[in-house]
Order: sequence, then C-alpha cells, then structure tokens
Amino acid sequence: METRPRSFYILAAFFTLFLIFLYGPTITIAILSFQDPQGGLTFPMRGTSLHWFRDLFEEQAVGDIWGSFRRSFILGLMVMVTTVIVSIMGGLAFRKRFAGSTLLFYLIITSLVIPSILISLGVGLIFSQAGLSVHWSTSGFGAQLSWTLPFGLLIMFAVFNRFDKSYEEAARDLGASPWQTIRHVVLPIIAPSLIGVALFGFTLSYDEFARTLLTAGSYNTLPLEIFGMTTNVTTPVIFALGTLTTLFSFIVIAVFLLIVWLTGRRRAKQGSDAGKGLV
Repeated sequence: METRPRSFYILAAFFTLFLIFLYGPTITIAILSFQDPQGGLTFPMRGTSLHWFRDLFEEQAVGDIWGSFRRSFILGLMVMVTTVIVSIMGGLAFRKRFAGSTLLFYLIITSLVIPSILISLGVGLIFSQAGLSVHWSTSGFGAQLSWTLPFGLLIMFAVFNRFDKSYEEAARDLGASPWQTIRHVVLPIIAPSLIGVALFGFTLSYDEFARTLLTAGSYNTLPLEIFGMTTNVTTPVIFALGTLTTLFSFIVIAVFLLIVWLTGRRRAKQGSDAGKGLV
C-alpha cells in the first residue's frame, strides 16, 4: 500500500483549519441560538430549546426584523434583475472594439477597489444634493449596483471570450435575424452563466452593509437591522436571526444550483433527442 507523503497531512491539516476558520463563527452562532429562555450570548449553553426562534415570530420589543427582511429581499431581486440585464448588454457590447472601450472597462472595475463606505457616502450626497429622496429602493439600489455590476460584467466578459461564434454564424446562415440569434442561440448557451450572475447579484445585495449604510434612508435593510441589534439586544434572539438568515442564504444558493442542474439536463436531453433525429 502506497503511503502518503508528510506534506499531504500538513496540507490536509491546514485545509481543515481553514474550514474551521471559515465556518466556525457561523456554527457557533447556530449552536448558541438553540438555548433555553435563560440562555446568554456566550458559552456554556444553558439548556436547549427553540425558544429564540419562536421569539422571532412574535412582536419584537426592538427593531423591525421582518420589515427589514422584506426590504432586503425586494432590493436583492431588483439588483439581481438589473445586474443580469446590464451584464448581458455589456458583455454583448464589449465583443466588438469601440472608441473608449478600454477606458470604460477600467472605470467599471475601479468601482471594486474604491472603499465601500465612500461609495455609500458619495451616492447619499448626490441624492440629497439633487433633492431626491435617500431611500433603500433608490439610492440604496444605485449604491449596490456599483458593487454587483462589475462582478456581473467580468463574468460575462469571460463567458463571451470563450463563446464559439460558429453557432451564431450557423443561425444567420439559416436566416435568423440578430434578435432571433441572441434569443434562440446565444441566451440558451450562456444560461448557466446568467444564473451565476443572478446568484451573485442577489447574494451580494442581500448581505451588503457598507454601501447601504448611508443610502438606505429611514428604513433599514436586514444587515443594517442586525448591526443595530448588536448594540441593544442581549439575548440569543440575535443568534436565532443570524441562523435563519444564513439558512435562507444557503437555500437561495441551493435553488440556483438546482436551476443550473435542471438546465443542464434539459440541454443534454434536447441534444440527445436531436442526435436521435439525425440517425
């Protein structure tokens, strides 16, 4: 039996420590959220129960948990749809060279390296100085797009850089118009990547704090609400909230992965049916 080198065990131990570092805080919060009504914010645990999860669904003495969740969810959907649409349009536009394309590309990417709090401050000032309402659905929406759009565009640039143009040429040879080519050829091929862009857009928006801090106006999104609760909530209810929001994030990711899997199976079935038709 071949023995593994010592380096394998060293790297395995390092990777295990990395996973503990990555998921340890989340697991700790999840464990502490199952304490009984006398539980505190630290170990050791004081019994086990679902008391703090039930407490989340009762009228809260502080905060607006479900209102902030609803706002974050709606904002995430708005950002997701906009990111997908603009990323597709940008990816298609950058397939051809045009005047100022390089400068425009770097301007888009620069948004990722500017401190998020400065983006939040700048967007908030622009809206207030222009006499516009500083609100999570307007200024908050714009600030979050400055975070999600560069990621979406980078993904689409990579996708179209590897895209085989012969599919489009074949569609045009068969008489398809440019719109028909995009709708029936390009979009189905890049569909898994579009789902990835949508996932990026939603999750980045749903969890975003810094770029929303000064642009949400009078109503908090969920990250802002949780941050506010850390200053005045001294019970494990905040851990229960963190556990549920983390679970929700995993459910969203699972749904998107399921869509990708189903899309892949559908494409494979269509390809198999087309192959049988040629036989």
